[in-house]
Amino acid sequence: MGVWIDTDMGFDDIAAILVVLQSEFEIDGVSLVFGNTPLAQVKVNAAGAASAFGWKFPIHTGRAMPVLGKLETAQAILGETGIPTSGKSLPKAAALADSDAFAALCRWLERQGQHRILALGPLTNIAAVALARPDLAARITELVWMGGGVTSGNHTASAEFNALADPEALSIVIAHGLPLRMVDLDLCRKVLARPEDTEPMRNAGGANAELITDMFSAYIRIGTSRGRPAMAIYDPSAAVAFVAPDVVSFRPARIDVELQGALTRGRTIVETRATHATFNAQFAADIDADTARVIILAALVNEARK
Repeated sequence: MGVWIDTDMGFDDIAAILVVLQSEFEIDGVSLVFGNTPLAQVKVNAAGAASAFGWKFPIHTGRAMPVLGKLETAQAILGETGIPTSGKSLPKAAALADSDAFAALCRWLERQGQHRILALGPLTNIAAVALARPDLAARITELVWMGGGVTSGNHTASAEFNALADPEALSIVIAHGLPLRMVDLDLCRKVLARPEDTEPMRNAGGANAELITDMFSAYIRIGTSRGRPAMAIYDPSAAVAFVAPDVVSFRPARIDVELQGALTRGRTIVETRATHATFNAQFAADIDADTARVIILAALVNEARK
C-alpha cells in the first residue's frame, strides 16, 4: 500500500522516513515544506538524504512560506542546515528537479484507493490542497501529524513549533474536516533516545554507519546539552503511530488552534469531554514507548548496516 509523507527534512524526519521504509508500506511520494529551515535548505537536505540512502521515491517542492505571517524556522535550535552534526554531514548532491508538490499531491489523491499521509512539519502543503481542491482533500483517508501540544509548547510556552510555524494551515485542515490524528509533544516525550543508543549504529559496519551515528548523536545532544539524560524522538514516534497503530492509543477530541496573541499564537487546545464539544479529530493519548524505541532504533541500525 502506498502512502505520502510531507516533511521539512531534518534528522528526525529522515529517521521517520526510515521507519516507514522498513514497514509494509511503500512511499508513493514526498512533499517538502519550510520548517526546520527555509525551503531552499530543506531541498538541499532532501537531495543529500536521497543520495546517501538511495531513495527512489519522487520528492516534490512545496510551500516556502506560511499561509499568513512571517517565516518561522527552528534554526536557533537545529543550526543553519536544520540537521545538527558532530562533523559528518549529508553528501552534496545534485539539486532536486523542480516538481510542484501541490500538483503531485492532487494527482496522487485522484488515484483510487486509500490516501494516508504522514505530516512531519507545518501543514501548509495540506492546507493548500484543502483550500484549492477541497474535493480532493476530502479523499484523504488519514492524516497523522507530528505537531501540537496537549499541555504546553516547546517553541514558545504555549506552542509547539510545527503548529506555531503555520497555525492558519492547521486551522484550515481542521475547518475542512480532514481526518486529523495528532501526535503531540507530550506523546513523543515518552519515547527517548540516550547517548548509548548510538553504539549499535556505530558498530553496524555499513557505508552509512558513521553518518547515521553522527547525526543521531548530534540530535541526542540537543537534549543532553540542556542537562537532560535523553532526547525525545519526535517525528519517528509519529511514524510509529502511522505504520504500527497498535503501539499507540488514539482518543477522540475537539482540537482547535489559537491564531492570536504574542504569547498564545499556535497553541493547540484539546478538549476531550464529549459533553463540552463536538469531536473533530483524534490525538495520541499513549504509546508503548519500549516497542516504539525498538522500531525506531532498528530502522536506524538497519540503515547503518547498508
